[in-house]
Amino acid sequence: MRGEFREAKTGFSQLLHAALKNGPQVVMRGGVDVAVLVSLEEWKPLQNTARPTLKELLLGSGALGAKIPKRRTFRRREEVEFE
Repeated sequence: MRGEFREAKTGFSQLLHAALKNGPQVVMRGGVDVAVLVSLEEWKPLQNTARPTLKELLLGSGALGAKIPKRRTFRRREEVEFE
């Protein structure tokens, strides 16, 4: 068990070093991509461009630049009397 922990720790250290030096590293499990390890420097800008909150969307300052269309105003019709 201790040997597996040491091996995992060494592998993670190498993966972390590669992410810091070379950019994002894909983590595989059973031959399938399951995660990506990125540096904090790359992660922070990604967080800032994540999906906007409902409040941001409603106020029109969301990350997507979403704006609520202005409501049209309608003129009232003149009242018509029927005989």
